[in-house]
Amino acid sequence: MNHMFLFKIGFLPVSLLDVLDVLIVGYLMYQIYKLLRGTIAFNIFIGLLTMYVLWWLVERLGMDLFFAVLDQFVSVGIILILIIFQPEVRRYLLFLGNTTLRQRSNVLGRILDRNLDTSDARQAQKRIIRETLLRMARRKTGALIVLSREASLEGLVNSGVVLDAVLSEAMLESIFNKNSPLHDGAVIIDKNRIERASAILPVSENPDLPTTVGLRHRAAVGITERADVAAFVVSEETGRISFAYDGRLTQRLDEEQIEQLLDTHLV
Repeated sequence: MNHMFLFKIGFLPVSLLDVLDVLIVGYLMYQIYKLLRGTIAFNIFIGLLTMYVLWWLVERLGMDLFFAVLDQFVSVGIILILIIFQPEVRRYLLFLGNTTLRQRSNVLGRILDRNLDTSDARQAQKRIIRETLLRMARRKTGALIVLSREASLEGLVNSGVVLDAVLSEAMLESIFNKNSPLHDGAVIIDKNRIERASAILPVSENPDLPTTVGLRHRAAVGITERADVAAFVVSEETGRISFAYDGRLTQRLDEEQIEQLLDTHLV
């Protein structure tokens, strides 16, 4: 495989396959980090990783007794990981399936709909969400709206009421009305339709979140830690609008910021 040789680092030859190998492993580790970040499972994963490193080290040092003890844990390590991280493994496999099959199958549709992306229909969707958020903020109506961004939430969000309704201001406001049986939960928006209402989302356990944020904000951050989605939150106490994406929370949004975020994240 000399034709694949690229360069040397000291005496170590580096080939194209070596570079590809590092990139693939790095990508997978980054996705695992995103999947577990802000959860107790992340601490468990670090503990297991530390145990494997220690197992490798004591083997190299020839500490036979310590190695024999650790080897009993490592020998069943794969089964242990599958038991402890069963929900995370399932979500990760769903994530891989979503990013490789579903998104690539939509490439042709995106090309065909390229002209529709900046059409009046998309502008109407932005206006509906923006105006609804601002109106609910003025009235201090608590709300949690998730933009699916073509990500699959299967395995993450299976609760709530399936609506598959046309997106409208009246529909969103009626859902989050305090007297509505659907107000206590999240609304999932997929393209121009309200896919689900009163959905229960996974709550973030990130200790770095402000102590002042409530359950809605933690749920918004939690779903964005586990899927490539975005979420808007309206505080019932203050009327302030917040935004969550990629596990990060941005608070006290104004109208201009909401417009920019919708431009970026509304698919």
